[in-house]
Order: sequence, then C-alpha cells, then structure tokens
Amino acid sequence: MPELPEVETVCRGLRTAMEGRVLTQVTARRPDLRFPLPPDFEGRLRGRRIERIDRRAKYIVVHLDDGQVLIMHLGMSGRMNLWAPQVSAEPPPLATHDHVIFEVGNGSRVVFHDPRRFGFMALTREDELASHPYFAHLGPEPLGDIFTPDYLSQSLDGKRTPIKAALLDQRVVAGLGNIYVCEALHMSGISPRRLACSVSGQRAERLVPAIRDVLERAIQAGGSSLRDYAQVDGELGYFQHSWQAYGREGEPCGQPGCSGTISRIVQSGRSTFFCNKHQR
Repeated sequence: MPELPEVETVCRGLRTAMEGRVLTQVTARRPDLRFPLPPDFEGRLRGRRIERIDRRAKYIVVHLDDGQVLIMHLGMSGRMNLWAPQVSAEPPPLATHDHVIFEVGNGSRVVFHDPRRFGFMALTREDELASHPYFAHLGPEPLGDIFTPDYLSQSLDGKRTPIKAALLDQRVVAGLGNIYVCEALHMSGISPRRLACSVSGQRAERLVPAIRDVLERAIQAGGSSLRDYAQVDGELGYFQHSWQAYGREGEPCGQPGCSGTISRIVQSGRSTFFCNKHQR
C-alpha cells in the first residue's frame, strides 16, 4: 500500500495539474471501487473549481469551490495517471482498470487506475471534514508541529504493545506505514520489539527526528516503488534504493561501526526488518 511519502508525492503532482482549475468532465466507468461511489458523483463534481489539494495521513483531500471535499484513497494498487496535452497530441487509450477520469480546464486528464479495487472515493463538506469517519480518529501528522518527543512519550505511556505496532496505529500518528517505521526504528537504534511505553525521554528524542528525516528523504526521492506505485507522470520513486533495513534480510546493517546483519521477523502479520546488534 502506498504510504505517506508516496501519497504526498502524488498530491504534489496533482496540485501542479489541477489546482485552480475547473473539472470540465468527470467520468466514473463503474459505480463502485472498494465501496460504492457517492450518489450523483459525476454531477456533483462537474463544473467545480479545485481550490487546493491536501494530504491527510494516506488520503488525498481535494477542496472544491462550493465547500465540497473529495476524499480519495489509493488502496493497495491505485495510481493517478496524468496526461497533459503538452506531452503528446492524444491521450493514451483507456485501460481495463481505469475506473475514474477527471478532465480539467487546461485539457489535462487524470485517470484513477486500480486493478485490485481497494481504493475508494468519498464526498463530504468542508465543515464536516475533521469529524468524518475517515479522519476523526487520526493522530497528528508526523511532519507537523504537534508531533514532538513530548507528544510521542505521552501517547505511548502505558502502551505495552511493541513500538512497531504502536507507530502503525493511526490514532498515535497518522500516515506511517510498515516500510518507513522499519527505517526510522533502524535509524534511531530502537528495537521494533521494545515495549512502546519504554520509548520516552531520550529514545523519543531520537525517534521523532528519525521519522521526520526518513519521510522527508523519501518524499524528495518520489517515494518507494513497489509493485504498482508510480508518480502521476509515470516515473518511479527511488527511495527503495536508499533503504537501510526494509527488505535487506541477511545484508550488513550499514550503521557506522555496526557489524550486525539485518534480520526479519513477523509482527502482526507484517514483515519487520531490523538489526539485533544496534537496535535495542
């Protein structure tokens, strides 16, 4: 599933193509994705100007000029494919799994492509966004000002789950996924098996900057391309070439002065990669 850096990269591509422009045509080629599309989905969007495009956790949030908000989630295999008339004379033919087409006033076209159909779209109102069921439970953004070592220490107080599981809990911090939690824990020298309640003080002071650093570097690299993910222009992300832990079972740890190797365990059904030697 695309994680925060991938969704942020997609949002940045969509902003360039769509912000400030009118949706001249919206075409849903099927009535549902993971969930049914909202009633009159096409009609409610057609003719609306896109005021801005934000990201919240792993959601793409599109604010419209009439107070509506379009919420989109890429699911496991969803992609946003952008075609612009400056690139080629004709858009590529639509494929089997091109489910929703957005056309904007400058002639560009954005197609939501999702072979597995785990993605979804919803509509709400601006004044109901914070209380929407998709958002009401979410913790702070890991790149925002609220996410500090003190906040993390307080949020983890009393939690006896492993720190890896706690960081994947979207109520603690929004948008983190398996890859970047593994990378941040490796960078900060904290074992994924350590009890969350013990990650406070100096450990939290190491972990929070590590999370920020990993996410910012991943965004700069366009995210990590695994299986289906690509940026809106079709270019792959490159951060997978910078992984220090994830997917590197049996390889050297790579941390300065550490002679350990990367191990793999399964936590809550997900692979965790870490170094037993320097992650404590």
